[in-house]
Amino acid sequence: MWLSMIARGLLLPPLNLLLFTAAGFLLSRWHARIGRGMALLGVTLLALMSMPAVADLMVRPLERRYPVLTPAQTSQAQAIVVLAAGSLEQAPEYQDRDVPDYVALARLRYAARLQHQTGLPLLVSGGNVRVEAPGQNKASAMADALREDFQTPVRWIEGRSENTEQNALFSAALLRADGVHRVLLVTDAMHMPRAMLAFEQAGLTATAAPTVFFSLPGWRWPALLPSAEGLRRSWYASYEWLGLGWYLLRAGQPG
Repeated sequence: MWLSMIARGLLLPPLNLLLFTAAGFLLSRWHARIGRGMALLGVTLLALMSMPAVADLMVRPLERRYPVLTPAQTSQAQAIVVLAAGSLEQAPEYQDRDVPDYVALARLRYAARLQHQTGLPLLVSGGNVRVEAPGQNKASAMADALREDFQTPVRWIEGRSENTEQNALFSAALLRADGVHRVLLVTDAMHMPRAMLAFEQAGLTATAAPTVFFSLPGWRWPALLPSAEGLRRSWYASYEWLGLGWYLLRAGQPG
């Protein structure tokens, strides 16, 4: 797990660009032109990736893969699956319980809406158990939020998975035990291409139910100003493109 986190940090902005820039400054002591060029390129790329307009160029192709769910698409589904996102650890206003973060809550809100509209049973998926809190996992926190805050029943709790691939594999095992093979899959629009590929490989027939669209409805000049939100969207899109490429590479390997 720690190795995965370190590799992710090294491969994604801003750390990869900061390291590239630092390497340029160091190299400039021996090769001034090359080193300064590297440093300038690193700073320029970091500034560009902090612009919401530039981030949108990476976000939009991911989100366009699966459009908004239509009522007609829900008719054949047997269940709803909603995937975990982040969590807020030991939230004081919730008696020091771990609770879903704002991204997870957006997914839960849409899953609750679909459940109320369709009456389909709902599965929450996400583990990532902390060593210091072995009794808590993301799925249990999601189930609590759905029941307490959205008045939505939860039938299955999949609390072992550590990543999207395991979300799909462990959810499929729970669902097949109850004869469920066709699901509505709820996650961020940007995460949906990778999630759909994982659920397809797990043998479930999933219909995309995307939410949390980050692509800009239209560009205005403030979208050219670097911001923390622009960098966050670039990081998220880079992470999804990298993960999707890895999934496709593995899918193409024999055995």
